[in-house]
Amino acid sequence: MGGLGGFGALFDPKAAGYDDPVLVATTDGVGTKLKLAIETGHFDGIGIDLVAMCVNDLLVQGAEPLFFLDYFATGKLEVASAEAVIAGVAAGCRQAGCALIGGETAEMPGLYAHGDFDLAGFSVGAAERGTLLPAADIAAGDVLLGLASSGIHSNGYSLVRKLIERDGLDLGEPAPFAADEPLGRALLTPTRIYVASVLPEVRAGRIKGLAHITGGGLVENLPRILPDTVAAEIDAAAWPLPPVFRWLKRAAALDDRELARTFNCGVGMVVVVGAENAERTAGALRAGGETVLPLGSLVPPPGEGRAIAISGTDQNWAG
Repeated sequence: MGGLGGFGALFDPKAAGYDDPVLVATTDGVGTKLKLAIETGHFDGIGIDLVAMCVNDLLVQGAEPLFFLDYFATGKLEVASAEAVIAGVAAGCRQAGCALIGGETAEMPGLYAHGDFDLAGFSVGAAERGTLLPAADIAAGDVLLGLASSGIHSNGYSLVRKLIERDGLDLGEPAPFAADEPLGRALLTPTRIYVASVLPEVRAGRIKGLAHITGGGLVENLPRILPDTVAAEIDAAAWPLPPVFRWLKRAAALDDRELARTFNCGVGMVVVVGAENAERTAGALRAGGETVLPLGSLVPPPGEGRAIAISGTDQNWAG
């Protein structure tokens, strides 16, 4: 509503098809992944990352992303890089099916070094009242499906950059985990946006819960949506650990638990679904373009109270 150029942007949720909407808001950035983009001069994917970090968080609450705003701050505006970033934001919004309704570009000389800039994203979504996730009927016996990530996504890059500096790696040389791609490009693969494939299953009422695997990895993000009456059992032998995480594990000397606490380990989103709907939902997600991983299930909580147990890492994550 209202077009562009006003002091604020307008959006009409009734025109978007909602009768009694609950609004959900998120804000996020892309962390120090931005430094790699600046160092390599590759800005086309970082805007997608910015959108993904916000809209995936809306999705896990059962909300459809409605609109997005961006904040771009720099010392002196370099038009080409700014255009590339905003083009990525627009591409991310198209993937998520939401409107890019405004933003702010701020020049602050003296606050940012030459060539540096920072990004923040803000998004609002909606769900009909009574349909928010996680659902109240999450229970032992429910199935955990994983949706494959596109790579590291947008968390853990302070460690990644430390390893690059420590080992003297050249961002223009072939990646240690992908010989056919420069290291900088490989590390800048954009975060996957799951909205288009997952939202139809949410609206059909077949998904009980969703966990966006960001900072804290599987270990800390999945328990956030689980009631105290269940724990998660995950079998790491059920999916291949992508080469980038094998490299990170080896280079940073991380044990299996710390790897799963720091990175997504190839799983960008976890879906909780009743056993009776697991096959149907998995098929629908595959038809929507997702690689679906059979992670495990929910069980009664153990005596020691650990909310998540991951087995099979000693065989599948070794080396």
